[in-house]
Amino acid sequence: MTTKELTATYIEPTHDELPIAPYLARIGYSGPVRPTVEVLRALQSRHNQSVPYENLDIMNGVPLSLEIPAIYDKIVTRGRGGYCFETNGLFAWLLRRVGYGVTEHFARYLRDEPALPMRRHRVSLVEAEGETFLCDVGIGTSVPVFPLRFEMFLEQPQGRDMYRIVPDETLGYVVEERRQEQWLPLFSFTGERQFGATDFLTTSWFCESHPDSYFRKANMVAMRTPTGRKTLDGRTFKIFDGDTITVTEAADDENFHLLLKQYFGIVL
Repeated sequence: MTTKELTATYIEPTHDELPIAPYLARIGYSGPVRPTVEVLRALQSRHNQSVPYENLDIMNGVPLSLEIPAIYDKIVTRGRGGYCFETNGLFAWLLRRVGYGVTEHFARYLRDEPALPMRRHRVSLVEAEGETFLCDVGIGTSVPVFPLRFEMFLEQPQGRDMYRIVPDETLGYVVEERRQEQWLPLFSFTGERQFGATDFLTTSWFCESHPDSYFRKANMVAMRTPTGRKTLDGRTFKIFDGDTITVTEAADDENFHLLLKQYFGIVL
Protein backbone atom coordinates (compact mmCIF):
# COMPACT_ATOMS: atom_id res chain seq x y z
CA MET A 1 0.00 0.00 0.00
CA THR A 2 1.36 3.43 -0.94
CA THR A 3 1.51 6.49 1.30
CA LYS A 4 -1.24 8.09 -0.76
CA GLU A 5 -3.42 5.02 -0.24
CA LEU A 6 -2.70 5.02 3.49
CA THR A 7 -3.79 8.62 3.93
CA ALA A 8 -6.78 8.12 1.66
CA THR A 9 -8.05 5.30 3.87
CA TYR A 10 -7.89 7.41 7.04
CA ILE A 11 -11.35 8.34 8.31
CA GLU A 12 -11.78 10.70 11.25
CA PRO A 13 -14.02 9.05 13.88
CA THR A 14 -17.45 10.71 13.82
CA HIS A 15 -18.60 9.65 17.30
CA ASP A 16 -22.22 9.78 16.19
CA GLU A 17 -23.23 8.56 19.65
CA LEU A 18 -22.52 12.04 20.98
CA PRO A 19 -25.35 14.51 20.28
CA ILE A 20 -24.46 17.98 19.04
CA ALA A 21 -27.53 19.67 20.59
CA PRO A 22 -26.00 19.85 24.11
CA TYR A 23 -22.79 21.27 22.60
CA LEU A 24 -24.74 23.97 20.77
CA ALA A 25 -26.61 24.75 23.99
CA ARG A 26 -23.30 24.91 25.87
CA ILE A 27 -22.10 27.71 23.58
CA GLY A 28 -25.46 29.45 23.46
CA TYR A 29 -26.11 28.83 19.77
CA SER A 30 -29.72 28.39 18.63
CA GLY A 31 -29.51 29.21 14.92
CA PRO A 32 -29.60 27.01 11.82
CA VAL A 33 -27.30 24.00 11.68
CA ARG A 34 -25.91 23.82 8.16
CA PRO A 35 -22.37 24.24 6.70
CA THR A 36 -22.53 27.88 5.62
CA VAL A 37 -20.10 30.75 6.15
CA GLU A 38 -22.63 32.59 8.30
CA VAL A 39 -23.11 29.60 10.62
CA LEU A 40 -19.35 29.04 10.84
CA ARG A 41 -18.84 32.63 11.97
CA ALA A 42 -21.60 32.31 14.55
CA LEU A 43 -20.31 29.00 15.93
CA GLN A 44 -16.75 30.27 16.41
CA SER A 45 -17.92 33.53 17.92
CA ARG A 46 -20.24 31.81 20.38
CA HIS A 47 -17.59 29.23 21.29
CA ASN A 48 -14.99 31.91 22.04
CA GLN A 49 -17.44 33.74 24.29
CA SER A 50 -18.75 30.65 26.10
CA VAL A 51 -15.97 28.09 26.58
CA PRO A 52 -12.99 29.36 28.60
CA TYR A 53 -9.41 28.71 27.70
CA GLU A 54 -7.93 27.12 30.83
CA ASN A 55 -5.03 24.99 32.02
CA LEU A 56 -6.39 24.15 35.47
CA ASP A 57 -6.24 20.37 35.03
CA ILE A 58 -2.58 20.67 34.04
CA MET A 59 -1.86 22.84 37.09
CA ASN A 60 -3.69 20.37 39.35
CA GLY A 61 -1.99 17.29 37.90
CA VAL A 62 -5.15 15.86 36.31
CA PRO A 63 -4.21 13.81 33.19
CA LEU A 64 -5.73 15.05 29.93
CA SER A 65 -7.31 13.01 27.17
CA LEU A 66 -7.56 14.17 23.57
CA GLU A 67 -10.21 11.60 22.71
CA ILE A 68 -13.45 13.27 21.66
CA PRO A 69 -15.74 11.53 24.21
CA ALA A 70 -13.46 12.65 27.06
CA ILE A 71 -13.24 16.26 25.84
CA TYR A 72 -16.99 16.30 25.22
CA ASP A 73 -17.60 15.16 28.79
CA LYS A 74 -15.25 17.81 30.18
CA ILE A 75 -16.46 20.80 28.14
CA VAL A 76 -20.08 20.01 27.30
CA THR A 77 -21.27 17.80 30.17
CA ARG A 78 -19.23 19.25 33.04
CA GLY A 79 -19.13 22.85 31.80
CA ARG A 80 -15.37 23.20 31.85
CA GLY A 81 -12.96 24.69 29.32
CA GLY A 82 -9.59 23.50 28.10
CA TYR A 83 -6.52 24.46 26.16
CA CYS A 84 -6.00 24.34 22.40
CA PHE A 85 -5.49 20.59 22.02
CA GLU A 86 -8.84 20.07 23.73
CA THR A 87 -11.01 22.99 22.58
CA ASN A 88 -9.90 23.03 18.95
CA GLY A 89 -10.14 19.26 18.77
CA LEU A 90 -13.74 19.28 19.98
CA PHE A 91 -14.64 22.25 17.78
CA ALA A 92 -13.25 20.44 14.71
CA TRP A 93 -15.44 17.46 15.61
CA LEU A 94 -18.52 19.70 15.84
CA LEU A 95 -17.79 21.29 12.46
CA ARG A 96 -17.42 17.88 10.80
CA ARG A 97 -20.73 16.78 12.30
CA VAL A 98 -22.41 19.92 10.93
CA GLY A 99 -21.04 19.05 7.47
CA TYR A 100 -17.92 21.18 6.97
CA GLY A 101 -14.73 19.87 5.44
CA VAL A 102 -12.05 20.13 8.13
CA THR A 103 -8.32 19.48 8.24
CA GLU A 104 -6.24 20.03 11.37
CA HIS A 105 -2.76 21.50 11.59
CA PHE A 106 0.09 22.15 14.00
CA ALA A 107 0.91 25.76 14.80
CA ARG A 108 3.45 27.82 16.76
CA TYR A 109 2.21 30.52 19.11
CA LEU A 110 4.47 33.51 18.40
CA ARG A 111 2.92 36.46 20.23
CA ASP A 112 5.59 38.23 22.34
CA GLU A 113 7.88 35.19 22.15
CA PRO A 114 11.60 36.12 22.47
CA ALA A 115 12.70 33.07 20.45
CA LEU A 116 11.12 30.58 18.06
CA PRO A 117 8.93 28.26 20.18
CA MET A 118 8.04 24.63 19.60
CA ARG A 119 4.86 23.71 17.77
CA ARG A 120 2.39 23.61 20.66
CA HIS A 121 -0.85 24.83 19.12
CA ARG A 122 -3.69 23.17 17.17
CA VAL A 123 -5.79 24.91 14.49
CA SER A 124 -8.18 23.95 11.68
CA LEU A 125 -8.71 24.84 8.05
CA VAL A 126 -12.40 24.66 7.20
CA GLU A 127 -14.18 24.55 3.84
CA ALA A 128 -17.45 26.47 3.63
CA GLU A 129 -19.37 27.41 0.48
CA GLY A 130 -16.30 27.09 -1.74
CA GLU A 131 -14.02 29.14 0.52
CA THR A 132 -11.34 28.14 3.03
CA PHE A 133 -11.22 29.60 6.56
CA LEU A 134 -8.77 29.35 9.44
CA CYS A 135 -10.61 28.52 12.67
CA ASP A 136 -9.21 28.75 16.19
CA VAL A 137 -11.00 28.60 19.55
CA GLY A 138 -7.91 27.69 21.55
CA ILE A 139 -5.95 30.78 22.55
CA GLY A 140 -8.25 32.72 24.85
CA THR A 141 -7.10 36.32 25.05
CA SER A 142 -5.85 37.10 21.55
CA VAL A 143 -7.70 34.57 19.40
CA PRO A 144 -9.66 36.03 16.47
CA VAL A 145 -13.34 36.01 17.42
CA PHE A 146 -14.39 35.00 13.90
CA PRO A 147 -12.80 32.67 11.33
CA LEU A 148 -10.15 34.20 9.07
CA ARG A 149 -10.42 33.86 5.32
CA PHE A 150 -7.42 31.89 4.09
CA GLU A 151 -6.33 34.60 1.68
CA MET A 152 -2.82 35.99 1.75
CA PHE A 153 -2.32 39.63 2.85
CA LEU A 154 -6.06 40.28 3.13
CA GLU A 155 -6.61 42.69 6.03
CA GLN A 156 -9.50 41.34 8.09
CA PRO A 157 -10.97 43.68 10.73
CA GLN A 158 -12.84 42.20 13.69
CA GLY A 159 -14.18 44.98 15.87
CA ARG A 160 -11.19 46.73 17.46
CA ASP A 161 -8.80 44.08 16.12
CA MET A 162 -7.22 43.54 12.70
CA TYR A 163 -5.64 40.36 11.33
CA ARG A 164 -4.04 39.07 8.16
CA ILE A 165 -2.35 35.87 6.98
CA VAL A 166 1.01 36.06 5.20
CA PRO A 167 3.17 33.32 3.62
CA ASP A 168 6.53 32.53 5.18
CA GLU A 169 9.17 30.39 3.48
CA THR A 170 10.24 28.85 6.81
CA LEU A 171 7.11 28.75 8.98
CA GLY A 172 4.47 28.16 6.30
CA TYR A 173 1.82 30.77 7.08
CA VAL A 174 1.88 33.46 9.76
CA VAL A 175 -1.24 35.01 11.26
CA GLU A 176 -0.41 38.60 12.11
CA GLU A 177 -2.33 41.07 14.25
CA ARG A 178 -2.22 44.84 14.00
CA ARG A 179 -0.76 46.13 17.28
CA GLN A 180 1.31 49.17 18.21
CA GLU A 181 0.73 50.51 14.68
CA GLN A 182 2.55 47.57 13.09
CA TRP A 183 1.91 44.02 11.99
CA LEU A 184 3.14 41.56 14.62
CA PRO A 185 3.07 37.74 14.54
CA LEU A 186 0.35 35.93 16.47
CA PHE A 187 0.95 32.33 15.41
CA SER A 188 2.19 30.35 12.41
CA PHE A 189 1.03 27.05 10.96
CA THR A 190 1.97 24.71 8.14
CA GLY A 191 -0.12 23.08 5.44
CA GLU A 192 0.75 19.57 6.60
CA ARG A 193 -2.42 17.80 7.67
CA GLN A 194 -2.50 16.07 11.04
CA PHE A 195 -4.49 12.87 11.36
CA GLY A 196 -6.58 12.90 14.49
CA ALA A 197 -5.71 13.15 18.17
CA THR A 198 -2.81 10.71 17.77
CA ASP A 199 -0.70 13.30 15.94
CA PHE A 200 -1.16 15.87 18.73
CA LEU A 201 -0.77 13.46 21.64
CA THR A 202 2.98 13.64 22.24
CA THR A 203 3.08 17.44 22.12
CA SER A 204 0.09 17.71 24.44
CA TRP A 205 1.77 15.25 26.83
CA PHE A 206 4.90 17.45 26.85
CA CYS A 207 2.78 20.54 27.55
CA GLU A 208 1.03 18.93 30.50
CA SER A 209 3.95 16.93 31.92
CA HIS A 210 7.36 18.46 31.22
CA PRO A 211 8.73 20.66 34.04
CA ASP A 212 9.76 23.33 31.51
CA SER A 213 6.28 23.55 30.00
CA TYR A 214 4.79 27.02 29.80
CA PHE A 215 1.42 25.55 30.80
CA ARG A 216 2.74 24.37 34.20
CA LYS A 217 3.90 27.81 35.38
CA ALA A 218 0.66 29.47 36.53
CA ASN A 219 -3.13 29.27 36.33
CA MET A 220 -4.34 30.63 32.99
CA VAL A 221 -8.03 31.21 32.34
CA ALA A 222 -9.38 33.48 29.62
CA MET A 223 -12.52 34.07 27.60
CA ARG A 224 -13.66 36.59 25.04
CA THR A 225 -16.60 38.90 25.76
CA PRO A 226 -18.71 41.01 23.37
CA THR A 227 -16.64 44.10 24.28
CA GLY A 228 -13.26 42.61 25.18
CA ARG A 229 -12.12 39.71 27.34
CA LYS A 230 -11.73 38.48 30.90
CA THR A 231 -8.66 36.73 32.25
CA LEU A 232 -7.41 35.05 35.40
CA ASP A 233 -3.62 34.90 35.39
CA GLY A 234 -2.32 33.25 38.53
CA ARG A 235 -4.59 34.96 41.05
CA THR A 236 -4.98 38.24 39.16
CA PHE A 237 -8.40 38.68 37.58
CA LYS A 238 -8.87 41.30 34.85
CA ILE A 239 -11.82 42.49 32.79
CA PHE A 240 -10.91 44.27 29.54
CA ASP A 241 -13.87 46.36 28.36
CA GLY A 242 -12.89 48.60 25.46
CA ASP A 243 -10.16 50.87 26.86
CA THR A 244 -11.09 50.12 30.48
CA ILE A 245 -9.27 47.49 32.55
CA THR A 246 -10.61 46.36 35.94
CA VAL A 247 -8.18 44.41 38.14
CA THR A 248 -9.07 42.22 41.14
CA GLU A 249 -6.70 40.06 43.22
CA ALA A 250 -7.95 36.74 44.56
CA ALA A 251 -6.93 37.00 48.21
CA ASP A 252 -7.32 33.29 49.01
CA ASP A 253 -8.47 29.95 47.60
CA GLU A 254 -12.12 30.65 48.37
CA ASN A 255 -12.06 33.93 46.46
CA PHE A 256 -10.18 32.28 43.59
CA HIS A 257 -12.87 29.61 43.22
CA LEU A 258 -15.63 32.21 43.45
CA LEU A 259 -14.06 34.14 40.55
CA LEU A 260 -13.81 30.92 38.51
CA LYS A 261 -17.48 30.14 39.08
CA GLN A 262 -18.87 33.65 38.68
CA TYR A 263 -16.98 34.74 35.57
CA PHE A 264 -16.06 31.49 33.80
CA GLY A 265 -18.66 28.99 35.03
CA ILE A 266 -15.90 26.67 36.26
CA VAL A 267 -16.45 24.53 39.35
CA LEU A 268 -13.48 22.37 40.32
